[in-house]
This record gives sequence, C-alpha cells and structure tokens, in this order.
Amino acid sequence: MASGVTVSDACKTTYEEIKKDKKHRYVVFYIRDEKQIDVETVGERNAEYEQFLEDLQKGGTGECRYGLFDFEYTHQCQGTSEASKKQKLFLMSWCPDTAKVKKKMLYSSSFDALKKSLVGVQKYIQATDLSEASQEAVEEKLRATDRQ
Repeated sequence: MASGVTVSDACKTTYEEIKKDKKHRYVVFYIRDEKQIDVETVGERNAEYEQFLEDLQKGGTGECRYGLFDFEYTHQCQGTSEASKKQKLFLMSWCPDTAKVKKKMLYSSSFDALKKSLVGVQKYIQATDLSEASQEAVEEKLRATDRQ
C-alpha cells in the first residue's frame, strides 16, 4: 500500500553524494508534514556508527526515521590469506515500538517510495529497537550477503 508520500530531490542528491562521491558517511531522512521524505541530518565522512544511531533517535522515542549508511568492514574469503575492505550501502527503517501506530504505518507504507528512488542500496533493514539496529546486528546481516 502506497502512502502518497513523495521523496524530495535533496534525498536523491545526498544519496548520490554518498554513493558516488563518498562525501558523507550517512544521512537520516524523515517524513515532513506527512507528505514528503526529506533530509534531516547528514553525517561527516569520518563519523562513527554510534553517531548514526544517535541521529536516528534524535526525534525522541515516539519518532520513526529512515537512515542510509555507507558501512565498511573487512571480509576474508575462504582459502585466502588477505582480507579485503568492503563497503555496502544499507537503508534502515527505524520505527521503535514506542512510536504511535499511525506514524509506524506512515513510515512502513512510505518505505517503498524511498527504496525506489535510491537505486543501488544493497540491503534493507527494519529495526524497532537498538538490538536490531546495533552495529553487530547490521554487520551480521550485511555479511550474510557475502560469498564465503
């Protein structure tokens, strides 16, 4: 079910700056006036994952957000001695259990519009609490897509 929420040009521009130019580490999106997904926060290229989680939750316990993060980790293929550095873009839908039902429904029904406009994201993650959004949980999900 589509919500009729549109994606602002700023979202697409910031996404390209992360994907192609590697200008930023992450971006946090929010739905403005229940009509348009817009950029709320942009993280510096040297920002840590903890900062991303803080910015995702900045709106408070009753607020949902979307977050895009350029995740880096090292991966070692079986049978090789050297590890390679990998980067994967993931898009997270952050809807804490404490958010109002109407807000959760708006964010979940608008997630597709954002997915369609940000082409090239490797993984989509839905998180309702910090255990699902933690760096360990996310890295596990991203590594699951690697070849062994």
